[in-house]
Amino acid sequence: MPEPDIYLSIIIPSYNEAEKIQKTLHRIQEYLSAKPFSYEIIVAADGPRDNTIEIAKNMIGEIKNLKVIDRRQNRGKGYAVREGMLTAKGKIRLFMDADNGTDIAHFDKMRPLFDRGYDVVISSRDPKDAGEGDEVGQPLWRRVFGHVGNLIIQFLAVPGIWDTQTGFKAFRAPAAEKIFGASKINSWGFDVETLALARRFGFRIGIVPADWKND
Repeated sequence: MPEPDIYLSIIIPSYNEAEKIQKTLHRIQEYLSAKPFSYEIIVAADGPRDNTIEIAKNMIGEIKNLKVIDRRQNRGKGYAVREGMLTAKGKIRLFMDADNGTDIAHFDKMRPLFDRGYDVVISSRDPKDAGEGDEVGQPLWRRVFGHVGNLIIQFLAVPGIWDTQTGFKAFRAPAAEKIFGASKINSWGFDVETLALARRFGFRIGIVPADWKND
């Protein structure tokens, strides 16, 4: 029997997210229920110490097309994203944070760029990238260190992209398979590596503005 044709895969890397995963999965289902395309939702557990996995598994009958990668060993967010991306079947593969800090509805901004031929589309809180980004609730010290870090990243890895860290990035299947098949970083820094590999492989990167809430 042929595999079903899946347009969108949503990957949610999850460590200790027992307090948030239920709300996020309900929000994703609310968004997707109004869409005409096929989809799957993958919770990529990363060895949580709480009951994130059990909560997600208990929702499989409630949330349509939900799958759970039951990993009991903590390997890092980058590892969880990679495992989810390479497990996914969608033509477009999106990873997002388990707290829905960048709301799933931002995918509406991404679709036109994929229709125009982009291979990778990311969201950015920095107006220098997309013109309208915003971050709500971020402490001043984190903003300062974030900007300093981005200057270093600009110089060393991905010049021209000012916000590499927003956890809302989408890839065409061929790009996802090539990038995450080659990536090595399992923890902090995987976002930068992902974009650097996309550049190295010649994939077109589009950027949309993100309204991000610090949860």
